[in-house]
Amino acid sequence: MSEGVSRYVTVTELGRVLRPPTLGWLDLELTERCNNDCRHCCINLPLDDADARAGEMSTERIKAILDEAVDLGLLVLRITGGEPLVRDDFEEIYLYARRLGLSVILCTNARRVTPQLSRVFAEIPPLRPVQVTVYGMSEASYEAMTRRKGSFAEFRRGIDLLVQASIPLTLSGAFRPPYLEEMRALRDWAAELPNVVGTPNQVMFYDLRWRRESPSRNRSIAELRAVPEEVLEAGVLVAGHEPVTLEFCRKFIGPGGEKVFSCGIGQRPCVDEYSFLQPCDALRQPSLTYDLAAGSLRDAVTVAFPRLLDTRATDPLYLERCARCFLMGLCQQCPARSYSEHGVLDRPVEYQCEVAQAQARRMGLLKSGERPWEVNDWKERIACLTE
Repeated sequence: MSEGVSRYVTVTELGRVLRPPTLGWLDLELTERCNNDCRHCCINLPLDDADARAGEMSTERIKAILDEAVDLGLLVLRITGGEPLVRDDFEEIYLYARRLGLSVILCTNARRVTPQLSRVFAEIPPLRPVQVTVYGMSEASYEAMTRRKGSFAEFRRGIDLLVQASIPLTLSGAFRPPYLEEMRALRDWAAELPNVVGTPNQVMFYDLRWRRESPSRNRSIAELRAVPEEVLEAGVLVAGHEPVTLEFCRKFIGPGGEKVFSCGIGQRPCVDEYSFLQPCDALRQPSLTYDLAAGSLRDAVTVAFPRLLDTRATDPLYLERCARCFLMGLCQQCPARSYSEHGVLDRPVEYQCEVAQAQARRMGLLKSGERPWEVNDWKERIACLTE
């Protein structure tokens, strides 16, 4: 091991390992700007958006937040965007995080991976696979999604550099319909790459705009969503985009009750590019956003966010359906999606409901025409399932 590597990876983490961290995971969103213009994206802004760039945190501000996070026991930092590599200071931020002893997950489209950056990753590994989103398996399909000429060649060059540097990767597909041919091609390609970890998943559900700033973009995103039958045919099932096992059903399926947050809210918070902390990366409800410039990371994760756990639903439709529905553990319904769809935290998202019910029918948990919030013998149905 070279001196350069040891200087980063032997930073002592013993104290954080021996005691449970107050904050074990943090998402860091460096920018909303992106060098792609994907129609499906829930967060992206144009690369040349001057207002967005002017409002982004400085390098020093980001370092100060990371210092505070490490004092709270931080172990894993997920760096995301937008496209984080469009920031000129990405390498400096990455090296600072690794110098603090953090494992880093980079989420990227790989277009701005350079020989210099791949050498940095090889010399000072992120310790977690780099997460690369793939928008198409051909130049035509890729650039139809990204709406940027030349983006496919840059993406492939970035992947080649990461492969040559032996950097572990995970791949995720975000395609336009029809999905199946692209998904099969992605899986075949991933199987040929020596450093891909696991099987690629496929984003087919597409969240609406997290900040609810563009109804027209929301309509465009909704048009790309897969119908439930396509999801099932593709073998991409709802819970975590993986096949749902009998063990999963026994552990997690059951009525959600009146509590709005059943997801461990605040355990994986997200610092956005403007120095605001969100309870999770997808939940941008303004009243739940914590201004780090006026408070502290410790106060947010130990006082402000834990209070949210007691939030109770008041929406009549939610109380009638979601609170009583035994498929809640199978469903992607959550306060973040409810907010992006409806502007409130506790209203059913019809699309997520349809997908969950389709999957339950395929598994034999739900009969045709049944409404899952009216099913009382769901425990018996789960008990009858076989692997």
